[in-house]
Amino acid sequence: MPIVNRIADFSADMTEWRQHLHTIPELSFDCPKTAAFIKERLQEFGVDEIHDGIAQTGIVAIINGRGEGPTVGLRADFDALPIEEETGVDYASTHPGKMHACGHDGHTAMLLGAAKYMVETRNFSGRVALIFQPAEEEGGGAQVMCQEGMMDRFAIKEVYGIHNFPGAEFGAFFTTPGPIMAAVDMFTITVNGRGGHGAMPHETADPVVAACGMVQAIQTIVSRNTPSASEKVVSVTQIHTGSASNIVPDTAMINGTVRTFDKDVQALIKRRMAEIVAGQAASYGVEAVLEYEAGYPATVNAADQAAFAANVARKVVGDSKVDDSFPKVAGSEDFAYMLEERPGAYLFLGAGEGAGLHHPKYNFNDELAPVGASFFAQLVEQIQPVAK
Repeated sequence: MPIVNRIADFSADMTEWRQHLHTIPELSFDCPKTAAFIKERLQEFGVDEIHDGIAQTGIVAIINGRGEGPTVGLRADFDALPIEEETGVDYASTHPGKMHACGHDGHTAMLLGAAKYMVETRNFSGRVALIFQPAEEEGGGAQVMCQEGMMDRFAIKEVYGIHNFPGAEFGAFFTTPGPIMAAVDMFTITVNGRGGHGAMPHETADPVVAACGMVQAIQTIVSRNTPSASEKVVSVTQIHTGSASNIVPDTAMINGTVRTFDKDVQALIKRRMAEIVAGQAASYGVEAVLEYEAGYPATVNAADQAAFAANVARKVVGDSKVDDSFPKVAGSEDFAYMLEERPGAYLFLGAGEGAGLHHPKYNFNDELAPVGASFFAQLVEQIQPVAK
C-alpha cells in the first residue's frame, strides 16, 4: 500500500505546519513557541491526552485505539541549530542566528500528520504515544525524557524514529539491525610544561613536542590496539599552543572525538588513551591531564523491530526503495537513549537532492512529509491491528 490517501489529502496542512515551525527555530530545551504550536495542533486533532513540560518543553500525547493492547512510541525531535540561515525562502527563520538546518521541523510535521490521521481513523488497538522531543542537537533531550520516567509512565513497549537523509533517493528508507549510528565521545588533553626562550629549549619542558608525541601515539590505538574488524574513529581535531616563533610555551591543548559502535571497544580506547597520555607525559618530562567525556551512546536497533519497520516501509514505498542492511553511520543521535530503554528501530528517509544537514542552505523537502506520516501510521496499524 503506498502513501495513505487521507494523509495525502492534508499534505498541504503538513507543509503549512512545517514552514511555520521553520520560521520560529528554537535551541536545545528552550523551545516554548515550538511546543505551544505542537500542543495547539494536537488539541485541534482531538488526541486523548496531552502531557507537556517533559524535559522542560517536551510533549507526550496519547491516542487510544479500538480495544486493549500495548503502547507504541513514535518520536519526532523539534529543536533547531545555532546557524544563520541562507536559504532565501519566504518562510526563513525570524530568529537571528537560529535555523532548522537538520529537518526537525519536517520530522515534527510528519508526526503531526500521522497523529491527525490516527485520531480520525483509530484503526489500531492499544495506544500510541506521540513523543515530541527537544534538545536532540545538544543536551540529550531523549535521555532527560527517559530519566523523567517517560517509558514507564506511559507504558511504552516499543519506540520508533525517522530522520530525513538529504542526497539519498527520495522516499527510500534505510535501516539495519544492530548499531546504525555511533557513540560519540570527546577528549581534551591539557599538557603543562615549562616555557622559555626558543633558542634555549634545553632549559624548558616543551609541551609542544610532548603534544605532538601524544597525537602520534593516539593514532596507534585504532591501528594497533582495537580489533581490526571493529568499526571506530579516533580523530584529533585541534591543537592549540604557543604565541610566537621564539617562545616555548608553558601549555598545549589537544582536542578530538571518538566514535564507536561497541561498548567494549569504547572502553578500550578510553583506557589506552589514558595510558598513552600518562606515558608520553612522563617520557617528555611534562604533566598532562586527560578529560574524556562520553556523549550519546550508539544507536542500536533491535533486530526484530528493524525487520518489522523495514517491511512496513516496503508497503509504503515498494521493495526496491528499502535497504535493510544499511552501513553504519559515524554520526550520533540521542534516540539511542530511548532504544536503550525499549526495543525499537531508527530509520533514515531519503530526501532527494539538496543541501546537506547542518548547512545554512538546507531546507526540508515538504514532499517527504506524507511519506513519513504514512510510514508512522501504517507501522502502528500493523504492530497493533484491530482485533476481529
